[in-house]
Amino acid sequence: MGIDTIIAEAGVAKRTLYRHFESKDELIAAYLSQANDDYLSWIDSQVAKVQSPLEKLHTYLALVQTRTTNPATLGCTFQVAAAEFPNLSHIGHQEAVNHKLEVRKRLHKLASEAELRDPEELADGLLLLVDGAWAAARMFGAQPITPAKALLSTADALIKAHRK
Repeated sequence: MGIDTIIAEAGVAKRTLYRHFESKDELIAAYLSQANDDYLSWIDSQVAKVQSPLEKLHTYLALVQTRTTNPATLGCTFQVAAAEFPNLSHIGHQEAVNHKLEVRKRLHKLASEAELRDPEELADGLLLLVDGAWAAARMFGAQPITPAKALLSTADALIKAHRK
């Protein structure tokens, strides 16, 4: 999407847009930062409704599975941004990485609170599963064959392997 399209759809003058964002890359980074905040606020608010630490982790993963098997889901915005901006120093790529680090941090915290063995390794494994579900959402959509529907059962097996 070109900057002229963005300006037309936003209904602002080019000068106004550039007063707020010096470049298209800054606009992209701002969008990704807001998408990160929105996603994490939503998931945190849902997980906070659950009491048991193990159930909190299960709830997090169930929410991702529900989202990744929803017909309206087109995949992970952050995976797309990282692919679109493969240069690791690009501001859009950095925002995408920041999101994944925040997700991993939450998974690690939940695994630690649930007193599971090697929460760091578990968080890495769960992040791989979560990212795989998001990739499947992009690849398969909500078709019955999507591997995203196996997220929760696969995650549960991984969690079971990390019980003390």
